[in-house]
Amino acid sequence: MSAAREVTTVVTRQPTMEGAGVRLHRVFGFGATPKLDPFLLLDDFGSDNPDDYLAGFPWHPHRGIETVTYMLAGEVEHGDSLGNRGVIRSGDVQWMTAGSGIVHQEMPLRFDGRMRGFQLWVNLPASHKMMDPRYRDVAADTIPEVAAGDGVRVKVIAGEIGGVGGPVRDVVAGPEYLDVTLDPGAKFERALPAGNTAFAYLVDGTGRFGPGGGTEVAAGQLAVLGGDGPVLAAGGGPGCRFLLVSGKPLGEPVAWRGPIVMNTEEELATAFREYRQGTFIKSRG
Repeated sequence: MSAAREVTTVVTRQPTMEGAGVRLHRVFGFGATPKLDPFLLLDDFGSDNPDDYLAGFPWHPHRGIETVTYMLAGEVEHGDSLGNRGVIRSGDVQWMTAGSGIVHQEMPLRFDGRMRGFQLWVNLPASHKMMDPRYRDVAADTIPEVAAGDGVRVKVIAGEIGGVGGPVRDVVAGPEYLDVTLDPGAKFERALPAGNTAFAYLVDGTGRFGPGGGTEVAAGQLAVLGGDGPVLAAGGGPGCRFLLVSGKPLGEPVAWRGPIVMNTEEELATAFREYRQGTFIKSRG
């Protein structure tokens, strides 16, 4: 087995504003380092002040990507050009493939307490950029939790651990998406396919990643995990909770502006022209 993956970069989330005035934290995305092909963007959104999020994300287009939204606490009302309507609640996952084009809105609802969630953008390969869009809600009670060692609990959103598979099974890039909680001092090891991109994002607490003593990573920081060996993690003094995400790189050119990600500038220009002309939507489900 290859040596354990080492932390090559630590990135600290940065405050930003998106949508109609939602205050959130961008972990990476829109050209910011690190390069994490096939992953494009990770946002950490949440607040105990409804004024920070109630403006929401009114109707906007996407093409060429998939998005995975994971709510820890709170509710988000959504609707899209396929006719889907509903509410993502605490613990739920929303998976959306924009493909050839979808227009949707995501509107957080007032929540008693601290609303918290994450949105991950996953690139589509050129062969699937113009596939039919699709959408799926994944209820919290369908996401299995696995005891993966003393003081280790893992929610399996996508991928498989200990023979237990997550409910998000058909994201084109085939990522693994785990929500891992470690008690203080608890250790976790996870083998990943050679060549896969991998990162850990600390939701709460502190943890150490890598061989030997590892590198300490704190809440709000992302550790890029380089190499081809297993991921080694240990809970810090308060323990920790982190998202462990991995996937196979596409190795394709990226042309990206706003909510649309294609392979060439010509494709990007076509997408925005079609949106202006009203011919953006190719399939209505």
